[in-house]
Amino acid sequence: MIRALLFLLCLAGPAAAQDAPTQPSGTISTTQDSRGDLAIEQRIEAIIAELDGYAEVGVDVREGIVTFTGEVLDGEAIPRLEELAARVDGVVAIESEVIESTDVSRRLDPVVKRFQDRFWQTVTYLPLLAVAVTAGVFVILLGVLLARWDWPWKRIAPNAFIADIYRVVLRLAFVLAGVVVALDILNATAVLTGLLGAAGIVGLAVGFAVRDTVENFIASVMLSLRQPFRPNDYVDIEGSAGSVIRLTSRATILLDADGNHVRLPNSFVFKAKILNYTRNEERRFSFMLGIDPNDDLAQARQIGLATLAELDFVLTDPAPQVWVKEAGDSTVSMEFLAWVNQREVNFAVARGEALRVVMAALTRAGIGLPEPSYRLNLTGGGLPVIDLPDTDRRAEALVLSEDDTPEPEKPHLDARDVAADTTIERMVDEERRENDRTDLLSTAAPEE
Repeated sequence: MIRALLFLLCLAGPAAAQDAPTQPSGTISTTQDSRGDLAIEQRIEAIIAELDGYAEVGVDVREGIVTFTGEVLDGEAIPRLEELAARVDGVVAIESEVIESTDVSRRLDPVVKRFQDRFWQTVTYLPLLAVAVTAGVFVILLGVLLARWDWPWKRIAPNAFIADIYRVVLRLAFVLAGVVVALDILNATAVLTGLLGAAGIVGLAVGFAVRDTVENFIASVMLSLRQPFRPNDYVDIEGSAGSVIRLTSRATILLDADGNHVRLPNSFVFKAKILNYTRNEERRFSFMLGIDPNDDLAQARQIGLATLAELDFVLTDPAPQVWVKEAGDSTVSMEFLAWVNQREVNFAVARGEALRVVMAALTRAGIGLPEPSYRLNLTGGGLPVIDLPDTDRRAEALVLSEDDTPEPEKPHLDARDVAADTTIERMVDEERRENDRTDLLSTAAPEE
């Protein structure tokens, strides 16, 4: 128990020492008279009379011991008073009986005085403040007027969207310059550092909150500069196919083959794989046919090449191509390829017509186009094993009657019959005429 008490006293000792008043140090003189005490007292009274907040403080010095009495409005003034007395020569010890005043009227008087002083200081400061505000507003208005000037921004910007960004940046720069000019006139440029720091923290927080919006905005800027497609280009963007109507500040709008609008966020378009079918005039189509392995594959290839070359809408350069793709269990797959000018013909119609004509030519030459045959092994229940014949053997079992005659071959279509369908193109042009100002695509901008 005694050890615990001693431990607590040791802990309380340093705290008590810290709270103790400041005492003078040095050797105490053996001679001290009333004249010395009076001199010390008068010196301390003269000093505190020149300081604010010590009007109610009294000083008494006896044998070099200074005793303070009275009240102060600020509690922090008490240790400062003791520090001051400790610096006076001849002071042996200091005792403070000064307390913090709790009188409401006395504590409110300095507050009222401070408000009055600040009010008159603001009144005298108003002319300089008016000059600073006028200068700042003039700089800001100058920036606004320059931003409204269309001619330079149209010359240096690739499209209207980038021109608007230039205007916004210019306005922000002039706003910042106006604030700096106003603060410099007021000799308060140090405030600008705090404002910029706070703006940076707020901007960082807002950036995280609207990260997707910022990403989409940056993607819009990059797409408007790169121009990966043009109006009416037929593109495939990660499975979304259609003709490009316009590029806005937030989305890319397509018109699909059914006349529906497809709206894709620019952040998605910027990172997606874009397949542009319209960039090149030539486009290749292909199809595969299964040839009977018992027939002459070389003859089938020659017939395919000759037939594709005879089509009016098929280009001679690059020339059509035919090759054996792969061999299956019952057929040999042969691939037929040819090129067309997709701006002059309808690609889907041209491919379909080429497929029809090649199939007809192979059939006339006796080249079989069999379907795959399958062998079904049904076990159980006494059911027999059935071997399904392939197509050519079924065809041989069929007997035509005397009245049945093969239909004559239908002539293939020419280039006029497979002309390109401009329906979607006209719809896109109408859409663009209605809202052309919101489009960020420009034919004058460089293509990526």
